[in-house]
Amino acid sequence: MSGHSKWATIKHAKGAADAKRGQMFTKLIKEISIAARIGGGNPEGNPRLRTAILKARAANMPKDNIDRAIKKGTGELEGVNYEELTYEAYAPGGVAVLIEVLTDNKNRAAADVRNILTRAGGSLATAGSVSRLFTRKGIITLDGEKYTEDQVLEVALEGGAEDVTLSGGVIEVTTAPEDFEPVVNALEAKSLETTGAEISMIAEAEVSLDTEGTAKALRLIEKLEDNDDVQNVYSNVAIPEGFEAE
Repeated sequence: MSGHSKWATIKHAKGAADAKRGQMFTKLIKEISIAARIGGGNPEGNPRLRTAILKARAANMPKDNIDRAIKKGTGELEGVNYEELTYEAYAPGGVAVLIEVLTDNKNRAAADVRNILTRAGGSLATAGSVSRLFTRKGIITLDGEKYTEDQVLEVALEGGAEDVTLSGGVIEVTTAPEDFEPVVNALEAKSLETTGAEISMIAEAEVSLDTEGTAKALRLIEKLEDNDDVQNVYSNVAIPEGFEAE
């Protein structure tokens, strides 16, 4: 499990994710809109849109919001044109950071990302030097207090999952990208409610820092995530056992 993925589960377990639900919905709407714009509004023939809708459903986004986002992407409703950008960077301590951006102003986005990195002691990296450290995987999360790991394990593995782990009260299911949708469907068929579902970038190897170094790297990641243009942030920082979210 990637450091950032584990950090997300820690924050979720502490309820921090709920406090940012509005911001999360905004980012999901952008992803749905751009997926519909590029591949059309029919999820049956648009894998990226299907994945975005699955992620939105896992976050309990109302169906009306999803439908409006699709129509904005296809031009049926007035919407904003977004561009996709990816930045590769290093956080303090040599932590690799991959930053995915969806923006209507790439000059603003570039300036904001550079500013956040500089202020937090990070820096931009050479193209390819960070992205090669990550592999694309499907990540599905469920409430570990609502279900047992064994309950989820049986269904997930039958659906084609690679791994199931329990950490910080959150059950995390990992899949190959092509098995992501079948596993989500298998879980839903057994009425197992997901708290998150997305195609993510997982670090192949993690970087371990002391508690202070870990906190510095995570503060940078959170600053990036708080930026409206930043869609996703992935890192290879290892979360020490017992590390507490601030």
